[in-house]
Amino acid sequence: MTFTDWHYTQADFIAQLQKTGLGAGDTVFFHLCVENLGHLKGCNTSEQICESILDALQSVVGPDGTILVPTYTFSLCKQEVFDLHDTPTAGGPWSTSVDFLEFFRQLPGVVRSADPIHSVAGLGPKAQELLTDLPNSCFGSGSVHERLLRVGGKICMIGVGLDEATFRHYVEELVQVPFRFKKLFTGYIRNGKGLQKSGWVYNVRVMAENGYPDGIRLERKAIEAGKCSIAPVGLGQVKTVDCREYFDLTLRELEQDPWLTARGPIGDPVEFEKERVSASSQRVTLPAVATESELMNALWSLPRDIISDGYDAALEALATQVPMTIHEYPTGTECWSWIIPEKWTCHEAYLETMDGRRLFSYADNPLHVVSYSLPFDGVVNRDELLKHLYVHPKLAEAIPFIFKYYERSWGLCCSKNLRDTLTEDQYRVVIKTDFSYSTLKVGEVVIPGQSDESIVLCSHLCHPHQANDDLSGVIVGIKVAQELLKRKDLRYTYRYLIVPETIGSIAYLSHNPDLIPKIKGGMFLEMLGLDYPHGLQLSFQANTDLDLCFTLALKEHDFHGWTGPFRTVIGNDERQFNGPGVRIPFLSLSRVLPPSSPDWPYREYHSSFDNPSLVSIKHLEDSRDMVLSMIDTLESNRVPVNKFKGEPFCSRYGLHVDWYSNPEGHNSLFNILDRIDGTLSIAEIARECGVGFNSVRDVVQQLRKADLVEF
Repeated sequence: MTFTDWHYTQADFIAQLQKTGLGAGDTVFFHLCVENLGHLKGCNTSEQICESILDALQSVVGPDGTILVPTYTFSLCKQEVFDLHDTPTAGGPWSTSVDFLEFFRQLPGVVRSADPIHSVAGLGPKAQELLTDLPNSCFGSGSVHERLLRVGGKICMIGVGLDEATFRHYVEELVQVPFRFKKLFTGYIRNGKGLQKSGWVYNVRVMAENGYPDGIRLERKAIEAGKCSIAPVGLGQVKTVDCREYFDLTLRELEQDPWLTARGPIGDPVEFEKERVSASSQRVTLPAVATESELMNALWSLPRDIISDGYDAALEALATQVPMTIHEYPTGTECWSWIIPEKWTCHEAYLETMDGRRLFSYADNPLHVVSYSLPFDGVVNRDELLKHLYVHPKLAEAIPFIFKYYERSWGLCCSKNLRDTLTEDQYRVVIKTDFSYSTLKVGEVVIPGQSDESIVLCSHLCHPHQANDDLSGVIVGIKVAQELLKRKDLRYTYRYLIVPETIGSIAYLSHNPDLIPKIKGGMFLEMLGLDYPHGLQLSFQANTDLDLCFTLALKEHDFHGWTGPFRTVIGNDERQFNGPGVRIPFLSLSRVLPPSSPDWPYREYHSSFDNPSLVSIKHLEDSRDMVLSMIDTLESNRVPVNKFKGEPFCSRYGLHVDWYSNPEGHNSLFNILDRIDGTLSIAEIARECGVGFNSVRDVVQQLRKADLVEF
């Protein structure tokens, strides 16, 4: 700290702090920039200034008061480990007095919050209560700022304006201002118990210029309303507000004008972000009723990351094939315990030798960059490069598909063969990516039935440059939906969802809680283009109508088809429907190898070899027919109620099967008849009798025609 003149004494400082309303027993969050006050008389070293400032603050609040100061580090934002005891304060617009903050946080008895972004240090009887056992959120419910409000705390700005007080970000998150959004940061915290991985939610601003923070107007309103007490000190000022009064004013003003604390102009943040990122638009044109081949060839190579222009282009193209509603969920939206991430755009990426020889690039194949990689531009040594360079575990010539949606790192991908040629000491890495505020999109096709009870089909669209996983499932789903739309006599309402994997289903379900009780069940369609038998993964419950009907249909349609319990065939969005608190019976249908195979789920999985040459259109068509057969089985599954008593006189109605010529058929018929008593469905009778669903259905239809049963 350097000063050019003498301006104030410690006694002046104490008196002016008290003049703003601070007193004994107060809990105060101080933001300091003491340099702006001038020279504190009698102090010629940084240590003397720090000690004098602390003495002044303690003199004002007394032994029963608590002092809080920001010791923000932004560690997780910078991909750094946060050490509760050793990571220094990073400084920032809220204070240039880093010397004092560092002096304060290292004092005996000081408590520091374990927030790896916005940590706060405190000294006094309420420090423990305010700063320990915090939720993983900088400004959310239960944060330091909410606790400060709860205990009747105050905020004091020393040499810096009220516009720099971070307390308002707590109110902004509560109001959900349009220029800020919740973002998950992940990383490591060291707190005396070893290194622990953690996630932390930080309500960040939209990066477009209109989202730039500006608290000046709010400060003026606080002063005009008499909520902010001001006293001059040296060359600067001290400003104090009561947290409750400041909260009430900020809440009221932001509810009236949500853009009050941003630079503006007011507008759609998504559009501002599009302008900032300036990505090239991607459009796909399809025929009115595209064939499976046309859909595959048009969509497979798009960079369909979970929130991206490529995904949006693919979904918009599919919306031309069926009547589709596209639901949008903004970045930062909480969906149960999940948070919608940002849109990711890769402009350019490559690896070069130091003499400029380009080894591979994003332009060659989008799989060369880890999906959601951070930007990076620099020279790295070989060892560091290999920590960030991924290869496929089974295919030496293939590029792997790697994604790190919720991790914060940079990464590249290449074939193992290429990686093995990297013998030079240094390489140049260039990854030009942008993260931007946008919306996650879910496509929904609704086919109305006689009942509002729904059956849901679902598949994911989000893997870039992949054909079988899961564009094949999307195509089968579209074709099934087109067929169902032609039908006029459906019992159930059918919904087909096209989602980004995992987060898409969670977004849809969390925003449609009233629909969940009306969903009878469903099935995820996945990896259906291969020359393998169908594998049907049962629901979590495993014994529902859907499990039974779909299993019976599988046996009749695919002789080699097989079933497996929940989470044993392949894992995808069926997990979200089956999960606790939801418990919608959800199966999945795929063509994968059994888990016992060394190539499970299939050898080309998550690689550049997963391209259209892998996908058989014949198998897609067969899978479409399989799904329709399952739906037919479910639609036909009724509980037949006998109108006859005793054993029906089969010969009278042309139902008799001669025991002498066909004893097996005779026994089978009467096994079925014995179970038609109004307690079992057609599918349950088929299971008990060990015969096909259609065989039982045919018998029941003949009995109904003869007026011997009713549903």
